[in-house]
Amino acid sequence: MTPEEMQAAIEALQGLSNTNLEIFYYWCTAIMVLIHAGFLMYEMGASRVKHSLASGTKNVLAFAFMIPTFYMFGWLIYLSFWQGFTYDPVWGEFGLPMSAIMGPNMADQATGVFWGAFTLFACTTASILSGAVIERIRMASFVVLAVILGSVVWNLAASWGWHPAGWLVTEYGYHDAVASGVVHTISGFFALGVLINLGPRIGKFNADGSANQIRGHSLPMTITGLMLIVVGFFGFIGACVLYNYGVGGGWTNIYGGPTTLSAYLFNTLMAVAGGIIGCYACTRDPFWMMSGALCGVISAAAGLDLWYPPLAFAIAFAGGYLGPWAAGQLEKMGIDDAVGAVSVHGICGVWGLLAVGIFLGGYPGFSSWDGFEIPPINMTGQVIGAIVMMLTGFIPGYVLSWIFNKLGVLRAGDGVQRDGMDHELEGIAYPEEIRSQ
Repeated sequence: MTPEEMQAAIEALQGLSNTNLEIFYYWCTAIMVLIHAGFLMYEMGASRVKHSLASGTKNVLAFAFMIPTFYMFGWLIYLSFWQGFTYDPVWGEFGLPMSAIMGPNMADQATGVFWGAFTLFACTTASILSGAVIERIRMASFVVLAVILGSVVWNLAASWGWHPAGWLVTEYGYHDAVASGVVHTISGFFALGVLINLGPRIGKFNADGSANQIRGHSLPMTITGLMLIVVGFFGFIGACVLYNYGVGGGWTNIYGGPTTLSAYLFNTLMAVAGGIIGCYACTRDPFWMMSGALCGVISAAAGLDLWYPPLAFAIAFAGGYLGPWAAGQLEKMGIDDAVGAVSVHGICGVWGLLAVGIFLGGYPGFSSWDGFEIPPINMTGQVIGAIVMMLTGFIPGYVLSWIFNKLGVLRAGDGVQRDGMDHELEGIAYPEEIRSQ
């Protein structure tokens, strides 16, 4: 083979590798849309009939508003604020909406599909808030809060802890391969901040502080929606793996450490099963048994690239038991989280970060960026990361909702809540709807 023929063969392989990258993330992003179909069904089913259409509409609007706002400034925040609150103009250039690569470009097969995957990460983060606040939040206020969460707050956290040069990663060895912290802890604690100011649904608590159970109108719809979220998570998890698009390909975790799709699949399936069984050990409530799949995956997510599968199962089992227990404790504190989002995402997310520190301490760090070294995994880094994620989620959620509440725009009026939030929409969920339900 002549040198010219060798160079042509290398270029052909490079082009094929780039195409493989583009196809992989394209379909991961498409599968992630199922998360939002699942959230929509899950929350509509968990709502009473008179609120169900409004609950679904919130999800549709959050999804729609997240895409242009992530394009305008969300991607820019992720790429350029990895040092903290200091803007990096070099990397920021790649996230500016007027950049040449932020659109069709025959010389760039990576930016569009990476942007798309991260956009769906942002949509997922915002949708987690949606279920917690059903049946009483004003639609416009929810959309604003969702955009702030998904296109601002989440991006900062991801830039700090889900970026190979992020300060949490390079200074403390923070490890969060599939976003226990940067998606789930952030969104769960943002939701907690909002719930404190939003208050409970009418009729949730009695004068003596005891709680009443408010049942949704369709448990089968809720369970089916939860299963769709689990399916969508396979796209989410796949998009958390980086493809080396040089000659030869191969996979790394989000930080550049070696991994395989097989490792992720072993541990994902074990975590789904462990979470369901853990919830079953805690409660016989079918809603929580299916929510346990999310508890399990979120609990195992931070170390999903490194777990021995039986250990992933055990960590997920613990998360599955922790989820409904934590929800019960929050309810005793007077917090009305309609679907358990704070406990499923926030509390289990923190457990996932700490589990990495407990069981993976000392594992070496890897970096895909020249000049940046990642320390070994350690408990201190995981604790600091968990605290940063909790505060980064809770503080803006609490402050913004407090301002909205003082302005009188956060919570729908009592009359609207009693009649049903669907009255604010041009439609009803079911022709045979009974308004008293």
